[in-house]
Amino acid sequence: MFLLPWLIGFFGLTLGPTLASLYLSFTDYDLLTSPRWSGLENYEYAFFHDRRLGNALSVTFTYVLWSVPLKLTVALLLAMVLDRSVRGVAFYRATFYLPSLLGASVAIAVLWRQIFGAQGLVNQMLFLLTGMKGPAWVAHPDYALTTLIVLAIWQFGSPMIIFLAGLRQVPQDLYEAASMDGASGWRQFRKITLPLLAPVIFFNLVFQTIEAFKAFTQAYIVSGGQGGPVDSTLFYSLYLYEEAFANFRMGYASALAWLLLVIIAIFTAIAFATSKYWVYYEDEGR
Repeated sequence: MFLLPWLIGFFGLTLGPTLASLYLSFTDYDLLTSPRWSGLENYEYAFFHDRRLGNALSVTFTYVLWSVPLKLTVALLLAMVLDRSVRGVAFYRATFYLPSLLGASVAIAVLWRQIFGAQGLVNQMLFLLTGMKGPAWVAHPDYALTTLIVLAIWQFGSPMIIFLAGLRQVPQDLYEAASMDGASGWRQFRKITLPLLAPVIFFNLVFQTIEAFKAFTQAYIVSGGQGGPVDSTLFYSLYLYEEAFANFRMGYASALAWLLLVIIAIFTAIAFATSKYWVYYEDEGR
C-alpha cells in the first residue's frame, strides 16, 4: 500500500511513456492523426539523410567534451579550498552551491542572454577596460556555444559538494607522513588526493556527462529556441524538441530520443570499462 503511489508513478509516468516512445519511434506520427507503422524509416533517415542531426551531434559533443572537464576541474579546486578550516566556510559553501540550484532555470538563462548580449555587462566591462566594443556573444556563431559552456562551468556547485565530501574521507595521516618525507603539495595532490578521490571523480564524471548530453533549457532560451546563429547552439535535445513540437514529427523525435539513450549508454559503458585502469577502491586493494 505504501509503495502504491510510487508504483503508479513509475508505470504511468516513466515505464509507460518509455515503452510508448519506443513504439512511436517505428511509426509516422504527427500528433494529429493516428500513428502509422513505418518500420525503420525514422532510423534510416537519421543515419543517412538528416544533416541537421549531424550538426546537432557535433555541437553536443563539443559542449560535453569542454564543459564537463572544465566544470569538474573548477569544482575540485574550490572543494580543496573550502576543505580548509577558515572563518565563514559554511557561508561560502552555500554561496558556491547556489548556482547549481539556479543555473538550469529559465530566469538564469534569460539573464545570461542579457549579460552576453551586444549591450550586456560583458561588453560594458570590456569597453571600460580596453575601450574595445565586443560582439553580441550569444548572436555570433563563433562565440554562442562558448557562452553556454561558461554557463555550464558556473554550475559547479553540485560536483563541488560531492568532491568536498570525498576530501573529508581522505586520511590526514597520509598527508602528514608525506610531508615528513619531504613531498611537495603538488606531489601530495598527485599521489594521495587524486588516487583516493578517484571513485568520487568517476561518479561526478559519469553523472555530469549524462546531464550535459541532456542540456536543453540554456540552449532553448539563449538561442531563442532556434538553435542559435547558423545552428551553432543546436543541442541534440533542442533538435529533438523542434522535431516533436515545432515540426510535429513525434515518431521521428521518439527515434531521436532512443538514439540519445544509446549514445549516453555508450559513453557510460566506456567510462565503466576504463575505470579499472584509474579508479582506486581501497577495499579492493587496487
